[in-house]
Amino acid sequence: MTIKQQLLQICNEHVEKRIADYKNEIDLIKESIESNDKGSSDDDDSGNGKLLNDLEKNMGYLNEARKTQDYLKLVKANLLSTSAALGSLVKTDSLHFFISISVGKIEIDNQDYYAISLQSPIGQLLKQKSAGDTFEFNGTKYTVTEVA
Repeated sequence: MTIKQQLLQICNEHVEKRIADYKNEIDLIKESIESNDKGSSDDDDSGNGKLLNDLEKNMGYLNEARKTQDYLKLVKANLLSTSAALGSLVKTDSLHFFISISVGKIEIDNQDYYAISLQSPIGQLLKQKSAGDTFEFNGTKYTVTEVA
């Protein structure tokens, strides 16, 4: 398995875990609402109001995670391009970036990679960069050494 395939797999696992966590949280909230309904009087709806609010919030998070999962399907680990795009592994003189979704630092074989989205500030700076190009982020200058 190539580094890009490993990075993509880790990104997928990250999103799948988020989806599972949100589903579990939603199930717990639904159970709490049901048990509140069975054991409460008509006068005490304040507990359910907060639970319904939490349920709505988690449903929104779940929908966002599913959109992220769909977006991740667009990332092709076998992409061959000389300029940075979705699915590129961009190596600079000091850091390595995998353009996919925002996961942050991923370590593979004692090497750090940063999974970033194209929409992120650094993703925008990397877009269309090729080997030899330079850019500055947070006061640090980077030189692209390789795009894979």
